[in-house]
Amino acid sequence: MPRANRTFTSGYVWHITERCHDRKFLLRFLKDRQRWRAWLFEARKRFGLCVLNYIATSNHVHLLVRDQGRDEIPASLQLVASRTAREYNQRKARRGAFWEDRYHATCVDSDAYLARCMVYIDLNMVRAGRVTHPERWEVCGYREIQAAPKRYRIIDTPALCQLLEVADSAALRVTHKRWVDTALAAGDLARDDCWTQSPVVGSRDFVSRYLVRLGVPECRQAMIERDDGLVLVEPSSSYNASFKLKNHILRV
Repeated sequence: MPRANRTFTSGYVWHITERCHDRKFLLRFLKDRQRWRAWLFEARKRFGLCVLNYIATSNHVHLLVRDQGRDEIPASLQLVASRTAREYNQRKARRGAFWEDRYHATCVDSDAYLARCMVYIDLNMVRAGRVTHPERWEVCGYREIQAAPKRYRIIDTPALCQLLEVADSAALRVTHKRWVDTALAAGDLARDDCWTQSPVVGSRDFVSRYLVRLGVPECRQAMIERDDGLVLVEPSSSYNASFKLKNHILRV
């Protein structure tokens, strides 16, 4: 399937990942991950970024956001990435790239698919063997959802409750914890490339409609239906995302 351009559309949810340059562990110290989170908070305050989940690991970050049609995603990503890199390089008297050249973005369907993506992000450092439970990793959305801070909140709880169809923040905490604990009990820790390599994940109808919006003809070869009912588009080449402030187009 050919590479194509797509524009952020209001209401869509995006799972965005970015790795440190050459996969180096540039975020291995807690203070560096905390600075990344501080700039993420600034992006929410400055641009109104709707954050649904996040985690900063030692060499990459995951961010789950909802587009609100104000071009806030590219502006936020540029702010967080550039300021994190600048602070680190200045403190370490370092020169050179901090991040890989491009972000990767996956458009995520709602309901069960969004829940699965949430848990996949939460269990990142459990899969890596660094912690036994996401609550033990300091810089992550799981801890914020389960124990919301009085100040410097990043997660947009009302938006998350709406998308997941739960009543309120109390119900969200209970439901979210159950999802994570169930996955841990089942040993469901396998890495799933669909969340980090596919351009879109969702039901057959959602993917079909998205391909139409993308201007790509639907073809059976581009869609894979799995035993768990997940339907995804499998790219023939890397679907990395480049966010340009000039025209706010997401290139995949």
